[in-house]
Amino acid sequence: MAKKVLFVCTGNTCRSSMAEALARDMLARKGLQGEIEVVSAGIAALPGSEASPQAVAVMEEMGLDLKSHRATLLTRRDVEEADLVLTMTQSHKKLIQEQVPDLGGKIFTLAEYAGRGGDVPDPFGGPVDVYRQCAGELRYLISLVLDRLAAEMAGPAQASTDSGAAPPSGDQGEAGSDPGAAPPGNGQKA
Repeated sequence: MAKKVLFVCTGNTCRSSMAEALARDMLARKGLQGEIEVVSAGIAALPGSEASPQAVAVMEEMGLDLKSHRATLLTRRDVEEADLVLTMTQSHKKLIQEQVPDLGGKIFTLAEYAGRGGDVPDPFGGPVDVYRQCAGELRYLISLVLDRLAAEMAGPAQASTDSGAAPPSGDQGEAGSDPGAAPPGNGQKA
C-alpha cells in the first residue's frame, strides 16, 4: 500500500495545491508514483474553490495542470488516513495538533520535515512573481522530503549503508540535477 502524504495550507488554493501538483510530477519522474500518494487540503478551505489564477499560471509555466484542482476542507479523517501531514506553517501545524492531539506525531511543517526551518509564506493576493518564488521554494523542499521518504522506505539495509547521513547521494543527486530544485535565493525567506 502506498504511503499517503497530505499537504496542508489555509485555503487549499495556493501553496498546498501547488505542493500536491509538484510532488505528483516529481514522484512520476522518480518512478515513485505507486509508492507515495499525495493529496492536499486547507484548514479554512471553501470546498470546491478553484486554485488561484496565479497558482494555475505558475504551474502551467512548469508544465503542470492545476485547472481541475478543487479545494478540500481538512477533516479529522484526512489526518487519520495520512501517513504524513506536511503543513506550510507552524501555525497550521499547531492548529491541527490541537484539533487531533492523538495524531500529532505525524504532523510536521514541510520545511521541518525537509530538514530546514521556517514557514512557506502565503502568496495569496500577490503578483505572479510571488507565486513563482513560492513554487520554487516548494519544489526545493518537496525534493528534500521525497528523498527522505525514499530513503526511509528503502529500509534498514539502506540506512546502514548510508551511515546515518542525510538522504543517499544518488537520490540527492537526482534532486540536485533538477534546475527547479535549487534552494531559494535572492533574499527569499526560507
